[in-house]
Amino acid sequence: MKKALITGCTGQDGSYLTEFLLAKGYEVHGLKRRASSFNTDRVDHIFRDLHETGNRFFLHYADLTDGSSLSSLLHSLEPDEIYNLGAQSHVKVSFEVPEFTADVVACGTLRLLEAMRLTGVKCRFYQASSSEMFGSAAPPQSERTAFHPRSPYACAKVFGHDITVNYRESYRIHASSGILFNHESPRRGETFVTRKITRAVTRIKYGVQQKLFLGNLDARRDWGYAPDYVRAMWLMLQQEKPDDYVIGTGEAHSVREFVELAFATVDLDWHKYVEIDPRYFRPAEVDYLCADTAKARKALNWEPAVTFTELVRIMVEADIKDLEARFKGGTEALQLAVAAESGQL
Repeated sequence: MKKALITGCTGQDGSYLTEFLLAKGYEVHGLKRRASSFNTDRVDHIFRDLHETGNRFFLHYADLTDGSSLSSLLHSLEPDEIYNLGAQSHVKVSFEVPEFTADVVACGTLRLLEAMRLTGVKCRFYQASSSEMFGSAAPPQSERTAFHPRSPYACAKVFGHDITVNYRESYRIHASSGILFNHESPRRGETFVTRKITRAVTRIKYGVQQKLFLGNLDARRDWGYAPDYVRAMWLMLQQEKPDDYVIGTGEAHSVREFVELAFATVDLDWHKYVEIDPRYFRPAEVDYLCADTAKARKALNWEPAVTFTELVRIMVEADIKDLEARFKGGTEALQLAVAAESGQL
């Protein structure tokens, strides 16, 4: 039985990767940070199903800002594969906490690689690089495109990417980086623009929310479905030689298109509910990201299964289901509760 260690396993990608690897028969170990509140909601269902499935999934307290905890964990686990997904991954927030972002994203990657080197653990390493590293580089962006990061998060990711290449070349570590373009799902954090949109759409539909405030509607992104992308991560570590791969759909859509499609899913005119708020503009904008995935499609035999339209529908329907589930009586009870809130009853 193969053993995998995932940093950031309680996040969107980490939870999907955990499910994927468990289905492949792996024993999966994840890192979790100590916090005053529980933050394991994305993987709680896995724990609930452990007795029925017989899967082996374990969480350990450790942190990418604490090299000793990483070395100790690697020494005790001796994993076959490591997936480094842990990060402060919100671009806008990185402008407000740049030092913390760099410590976790850049130095955290270095600490993990150094722990591998010092402990002598023989395993394969995956680094979660980001399309944000390309910044203002002209699309489409491929593995050969020069980086031009436009945020502290992107700068930290460039360091993490480059140090992974350095350790691969210096110490013969089987280390691969996936330069992943934007990928979303119902598990996306509520402060990220796609989930912010789909969550607002459902709440506006049922009268719980009146307006949606957004920033740059013209920004264009290559949006895919997160479960498709974790499959690409795994494929990279199954290759004989390590390498770097751009992962995306090859299509770019504006935030405005995402908004329009999300509101259309519930038969609403978005113009009536969306307002622009300058607070949500970045100090340095990234206008257009679109992936050239020729290398991954050929070398990994990978391609996305879910289209942009399907992605938006999946997210909106999931948020509707989540909102309705808050009321045991289902949709009718929800509508009555909303009417009561608005003084109609």
